[in-house]
Amino acid sequence: MGRQALHDGWTLRAAPGAQVPAEIAGRAVPATVPGCVHTDLLDAGLILDPYLDDNELALAWIGRADWTYRTTFTHTPGDDDRIDLVCAGLDTVATITLNGVPVGRTENMHRGYRFDVRSLLRDGDNDLTVSFDSAYRYAEAQRDRLGDRPNAYPEPFQFIRKMACNFGWDWGPTLVTAGIWQDIGLHAWSTARLATVRPLVTVDGRDGRVELHVEVERAADFPLTVRATVAGVSADVVVPARQRTAVLTLAVREPALWWPRGYGEQARHLLEVTLHTPDGDTLDGWSRPVGFRSVRLDTTPDEHGTPFVLSVNDVPVFVRGVNWIPDDVFPTRITRERLAGRFEQAADANVNLLRVWGGGRYESEDFYDLADERGLLVQQDFLFACAAYPEEEPFGSEVAAEATEQVIRLAPYPSLVLWTGNNENIWGWHDWDWQEPLAGRTWGRGYYLDVLPRIVGELDPTRPYWPGSPWSGTDDIHPNDPAHGTTHIWDVWNTDDYTRYREYVPRFVAEFGYQGPPAYATLRRAISDEPLAHDSPGMAHHQKATGGDAKLQRGLDAHLPAPAGFDDWHYLTQLNQARAIQLGVEHFRSHRGVCAGTIVWQLNDCWPVTSWSAVDGDGRRKPLWYALRHAYADRLLTVQPRDGGLALVAVNDGGTSWRASASVTRVTLAGEPRAKTTMELDVPAYSAVTLALPADVARPDEARRELLVAEAGDTAERALWFFAEDRDVDWPTAAWDATVEPFDGGQRVRVTARSVLRDLTLFPDRLDASASVDQALVTLLPGESATFTVRADGLVDEAALVARPVLRCVNDLG
Repeated sequence: MGRQALHDGWTLRAAPGAQVPAEIAGRAVPATVPGCVHTDLLDAGLILDPYLDDNELALAWIGRADWTYRTTFTHTPGDDDRIDLVCAGLDTVATITLNGVPVGRTENMHRGYRFDVRSLLRDGDNDLTVSFDSAYRYAEAQRDRLGDRPNAYPEPFQFIRKMACNFGWDWGPTLVTAGIWQDIGLHAWSTARLATVRPLVTVDGRDGRVELHVEVERAADFPLTVRATVAGVSADVVVPARQRTAVLTLAVREPALWWPRGYGEQARHLLEVTLHTPDGDTLDGWSRPVGFRSVRLDTTPDEHGTPFVLSVNDVPVFVRGVNWIPDDVFPTRITRERLAGRFEQAADANVNLLRVWGGGRYESEDFYDLADERGLLVQQDFLFACAAYPEEEPFGSEVAAEATEQVIRLAPYPSLVLWTGNNENIWGWHDWDWQEPLAGRTWGRGYYLDVLPRIVGELDPTRPYWPGSPWSGTDDIHPNDPAHGTTHIWDVWNTDDYTRYREYVPRFVAEFGYQGPPAYATLRRAISDEPLAHDSPGMAHHQKATGGDAKLQRGLDAHLPAPAGFDDWHYLTQLNQARAIQLGVEHFRSHRGVCAGTIVWQLNDCWPVTSWSAVDGDGRRKPLWYALRHAYADRLLTVQPRDGGLALVAVNDGGTSWRASASVTRVTLAGEPRAKTTMELDVPAYSAVTLALPADVARPDEARRELLVAEAGDTAERALWFFAEDRDVDWPTAAWDATVEPFDGGQRVRVTARSVLRDLTLFPDRLDASASVDQALVTLLPGESATFTVRADGLVDEAALVARPVLRCVNDLG
């Protein structure tokens, strides 16, 4: 058995067509495999970077052209029974030809293909071509054949099994890719091979169990032996002649368990599987680390409706999640190192779950392995988003094949705890005026309520399946009813002020978000506008949401002083994004016991853009990230409206009880106390306690000049409550003293307030694109100090570091 990667010597050529520019037509371009057309043309200097300014618009022709990849490789014949051409991922409509003979055709980016090519190979040089039809032409032809169906964008993305967001989204560019996007190579084997290995790993009490399902592909019909070993336990089973499947069970007594981060260790055990001849010769092998853990989803109706409580190892987990989109439009640029950095950002923000959104892709092995390693739970959508999807052929068969492959591929990963049928499609059918234009045509219901649950039930019964996000649990209840199952809250961004979050007490919020622009250094790398303005051409192009700027302005008008220029606008819109999500998360967490989780839209971006992300397209943390870190802390103090007054809520997501003395003080902006109360906190593990505040503390004498400060020593970050919106507060002129002290790797900036400083934030990337800072959104009362640690490739100008527009606060505008 041997493998030969076919990644070298490729060239790329556009098929003749009127849309192909003269400088590219007929030209053979060196191609990187795995890769795609866009990155190859970019590497060759034949196109401009689509992420900069409005270059994207000039590249629309790429998705409408046909492309051919070609390479020549050397082969030496052997005595193998089979030689397969294995294509792990082709994007998307491809015809494969070997030495002039058609080998096969593919129509699905989300699955792999294997072709027997032994009879076609020659001794010496062999010519391999992979020709890609235009994704647009294919999708539009399927649309015309089957009848159009509604979706969220004027693109035919639901008529091709391809990453939907390639066709543009309200945060992403329209860059319709083509190419050999995953490994391609030859696999030579004899007698038999392991076609699929599917471990179902569970826990019964304290004991672990691996039910191992194996499928073999044969070139000879005699008995085979499958042997498996995990955690010091071995078992084997004979696969009789002419049979292809076998099941064996390994029982492990009291193994170390795998836990989500914050709940325990992420113990993993190497599972090794080998295939043998009757003589004991090894034919094939497979190995993966697995984790022993149980997963349960509780949706038993209660007095509040239908809960949605995820339990791991019988411990309910309050989900502190973020939605994940592809981290780059071009997947081969996403390295394990880059994913590790993004996962570190998620964990450092106290996130415990990533939801892989249905308009992107099934992620790489590195993604799920890192999630296992870091203890980050994964909710995996099947790839359907914001559209009515046809169920006719070839799509019905493709969806079943794709789902089968991906469920088997991802079975070993303990971090994967939930399969979800789609993103917003059931909701769309109910509320987005789809039913009349559909006129009875299929729209995906059969996938979500029949095909996918059947595949998951047969192949992966260790994990729960939920038909959609959102979904109430039954056809009898509106799919986005907050009292039942999962809900998405988008009226806040689209039509209402973010204080409306407080009108919801949902069971589980799977999406909610608020926009803000990326970091200044990210904008400056991507946009050449002079001067830079919120509505300058480049900024406008990098705002993909309909009416996005108007919605940002509506949020500013409701809460903050008017910006005097772009620097103010940039700071305040980033701040308002952070404020909105912090308010929502703290409110939802304060109702722990009814609400069982929140998944913020979204962690990351795929390019430089104004969006809902906490980490921008260049990987820089926006102020939202710091707000999320605070709001998702294991121990959270928050002041919340309750029953016409105010209450202090202490939320404990730690595994031990939280006992502390808390004080809540009503003070003036000058820091002078007006009223105070002391409360003893005794919050059991994984719970919340609500304590009403006395009226003399909760009611201000002068709303525009007072705030509440809640503290519990060093057991949690303090909480603040302002009685008036910032735009109405009688802010004093900001005054502070600052010192800068260099250290190896950066500088420490110590700021001491001489007046109140509201949401003091340092933006060192304005001075050095490599610079980052450890904290943001710090409110200081007079006499208080904060130290910001800045890290950069070199020292940053000290005077500029402590002056506007680098060092900002709300009461320092204009």
